[in-house]
Amino acid sequence: MRTKNKLLKVLFFVGVITIISSCTSIPKNAKAVENFDVNKYLGTWYEIARFDFRFEKNLNNVSAQYSLNEKGNVIVLNSGYNFIEKEWKKADGLAKFRGNKDIAALKVSFFGPFYSGYNVVALDENYEYALIAGKNLDYLWILSRTKYIPETIKTDYLKIAEEIGYDTSKLIWVIHDRDDNPFLNEK
Repeated sequence: MRTKNKLLKVLFFVGVITIISSCTSIPKNAKAVENFDVNKYLGTWYEIARFDFRFEKNLNNVSAQYSLNEKGNVIVLNSGYNFIEKEWKKADGLAKFRGNKDIAALKVSFFGPFYSGYNVVALDENYEYALIAGKNLDYLWILSRTKYIPETIKTDYLKIAEEIGYDTSKLIWVIHDRDDNPFLNEK
């Protein structure tokens, strides 16, 4: 009976941790874009800048491709060139809306049931440039449909990020000097 109680407690705590991990949010001063049209957001985006973290360590030429699955969730294919190992890397993920599909507040997972925040906090009307906030101030991305971003958009997005509370001096500006990504436009 004692073993059974211990097992139930362990399962309970694993369940709580899973639920907590799934309940991702957005930085306190950030607000996800409203009137969001996921269909306009689909396709290829190039990572212009990011905060460095272990999953993107030593990657340049980074891109993200988004498509929809039959349930309306977003299929994610991230890829980049590891300039230390001299090879292309990719990561497949799945993003789900945390609420209404017209609000750009999603959660994304590359590892089973563990999700993290993916919040579009700035987006131009043509869906060419996006500022993405993670679940907290440790995650930030600037994306573009092309491998560069106009200085005016860059300035605007840096200002928005700083108003949210991000230290934009920590951004890594991604180099795009290759055209041989074997995963780009892979379906």
